[in-house]
Amino acid sequence: MVGTAPAGTSRLSARELAAMTPATRNRYADLLRAVSIFVVVVGHWLMAVLGWHDGSFTGKNLLEIAPWTHILTWIFQVMPVFFIVGGFTNAGSLRSAGERGVSYADWLRARAARLLRPALIFVAFWTVLPMLAVAVGLPSGVARTGGREVALPIWFLAVYMLTVAAAPPLLAAHRRFGVRVLMVLAAAVVAVDVARYGLGLPRVGTLNYAFVWLAVLELGFLWRDGALTRRRFIPWAMAGGGLLALAGLTTLASYPVSMIGLTHAERSNTLPPTAALLALAVWQCGAMLVLETAADRWLARPRVWVGVVLANSMVMTFYLWNMTAAVLAAVILLPTGLAPQPEPLTAAWWWLRLGWIIACAICLVPFLFAFRWGERPGAPSPPARVGWIGLAASVGGAAAASAGMSIVAAVAFPVQGEVVTRPALGVACLAAGALLLHVNPVSPLRRSSQPGA
Repeated sequence: MVGTAPAGTSRLSARELAAMTPATRNRYADLLRAVSIFVVVVGHWLMAVLGWHDGSFTGKNLLEIAPWTHILTWIFQVMPVFFIVGGFTNAGSLRSAGERGVSYADWLRARAARLLRPALIFVAFWTVLPMLAVAVGLPSGVARTGGREVALPIWFLAVYMLTVAAAPPLLAAHRRFGVRVLMVLAAAVVAVDVARYGLGLPRVGTLNYAFVWLAVLELGFLWRDGALTRRRFIPWAMAGGGLLALAGLTTLASYPVSMIGLTHAERSNTLPPTAALLALAVWQCGAMLVLETAADRWLARPRVWVGVVLANSMVMTFYLWNMTAAVLAAVILLPTGLAPQPEPLTAAWWWLRLGWIIACAICLVPFLFAFRWGERPGAPSPPARVGWIGLAASVGGAAAASAGMSIVAAVAFPVQGEVVTRPALGVACLAAGALLLHVNPVSPLRRSSQPGA
């Protein structure tokens, strides 16, 4: 589940939705979802070292020019938390679907719609805008560079879409084998890393896109079952053990310290993911469970919960458009001379980072108001056809949409005079996937007074 608003309550205010929250709902999962995306967005803005020199933009990554910051990614690379929450919420959604007799194909369509509607709006906007900008005189290279920057966030949805599609069979295995599923997946992650680094087979590493993120999803299943909180020491052991594993892998096994991939690095912990990223997920899962009881008391306050509901109602919009806001802030502040440009990493530059983050936040506000409607539940997709045809359409749609978003994240959007074919293929795959899943990005909204989980 990506947002808090249940299906059919799209016109209700955050306060009304908060008041309708069932007593059985785990509010901490909603808080973690919003906080993880907030931390990722602020991290994007902080890492972007943009400048304007000799009539052109320059761009660097803070992690590449300040290696001491790599250790900070052990705290601020929190995408594993989002996937853990995804495991927790998908387990609950699947249980509810099973009780109501909803098929796998229809369940996948409903979950995919919550992801794809905001993504379709984002991709449609950025497919059209660069071409229009070049048509009215913007240099194609500038449009291409801007498109590359804003497309980066969509990689996450490509991976998450596949984990959602894999959640039902993984949950079935979990119900039968329990924690042994996590152990098998972790062993597979290590085996892939051995083949990748020890045997010199880099292409094998691609398998860890599945093994690592499914293992993280399994942590969410274990949390939902209570297996991680039955004994008070378990979260502490996970946090400590995960940190020790990270320390060992990065000091003794030559894994990168950074949990975010770097352009010029020989190895990456994210592209594809490694055992180090799984260790990061274990440490972060333990830490978040240690804080759960205190957070639950805080979330019992009505005003706090209203804020969490409001944040979750636009969380994907906030995420998808964050680099668009950064590009807009750079265009406004840098060529005009409105913002000073001290040498990076100097004291003045660090002080100005706060102002830069505030500027990015201000530039994000118009996009939130313009596009947050994409996260409101719309009319449900038509039921899938009974049998293998409906199943194939739903699974194929999820795969095509994921492939399309992966291509867009890698090569950005079509720009005449630059690269057209591969970006157009990415957009086409996403559109085809949405059609197979019957996702309508502008479907009419409807009212309901019944809250959902």
